[in-house]
Amino acid sequence: MLFVVAPAVLSDFRLNLLGKFLCFAIVAVGIGLAWGRGGMLTLGQGVFFGLGAYMMAMHMKLADAEIRSGAGALPDFMQLGGQRDLPGFWLPFTSPFATLLMIMTIPPLLALLLGMGIFKRRVKGAYFAILSQALAAAFAILLISQQNTLGGSNGISYFRTWFGFTLNDPVNKQMLYFIAAGTLLVVMLITRQLMNSRYGELLVAVRDQEERVRFLGYDPANIKLVAYVVAALWASIAGALFVPIVGIITPQDVGVLASIAFIIGVAIGGRTTLLGPVLGAIAVAWAQTTLSEQFPSAWTYAQGALFVLVVGFLPGGIASLFLLRRRKKQKEGIS
Repeated sequence: MLFVVAPAVLSDFRLNLLGKFLCFAIVAVGIGLAWGRGGMLTLGQGVFFGLGAYMMAMHMKLADAEIRSGAGALPDFMQLGGQRDLPGFWLPFTSPFATLLMIMTIPPLLALLLGMGIFKRRVKGAYFAILSQALAAAFAILLISQQNTLGGSNGISYFRTWFGFTLNDPVNKQMLYFIAAGTLLVVMLITRQLMNSRYGELLVAVRDQEERVRFLGYDPANIKLVAYVVAALWASIAGALFVPIVGIITPQDVGVLASIAFIIGVAIGGRTTLLGPVLGAIAVAWAQTTLSEQFPSAWTYAQGALFVLVVGFLPGGIASLFLLRRRKKQKEGIS
């Protein structure tokens, strides 16, 4: 459907919108692994999503400046802000290869360091959720304070090219959609392998009986770390794809509200399954866009009400309905 039906029936605008939703779905797959299978309520995935997005945005801005004014030129928002020299931390992003390498390594490395500090000290439950959410809030505040170097609250926008491809070209927009769809499928396949492996069984065991796993000779902290790092990598890749598809990245896209929105999508879809988080993330993002177009101020209330209803009456999410139906059919077949 992603590769055949959607491009055939959707307009260029709606296809680009679906590409944006697929980026959220990639983040949701990682949250499903860490939260649904590992029991880690990750309320700060916006940080890793934002790191990937901002790194990609910095490279695209430098590439646009070079096309416009030659090598060494400053991005337009820095010139308007009175910045005279390119900040040192922007220099590595002149290279496409270095940019991709940092997108793939820096967020997972940060997750590894954070996870070692948290899981090795046996911090879990609500404390882990609060810590991760505080990290997302601090990250957004840091971005807002960097007006001249990272665009402040306005973020980074007005991109012209992506690795040499003109973003205004409809063919290139369709190519970005296919890249997002292909990335989602690859991410799902890798996560499925993890879930069905011996490691996946250990992750569930840590979630349900952490002390028993420790008694058997395993270190639960290391098992949690793998899921947390993988979730950070998926979020970073999603952020890097989000920027060329949407054309803008701001602190609002990576802060606390964005992180909570990721969680709500996963909860509604069904956090313990592989497909549930994907469908939940796409459904919530689609509902947000649709309702925001017609009722701009109503979405926040609708989102909160939906989350309360699902947690209260359908804790397994929408995916649990299909599981219940399958079990019912199996019982009927046996009888």
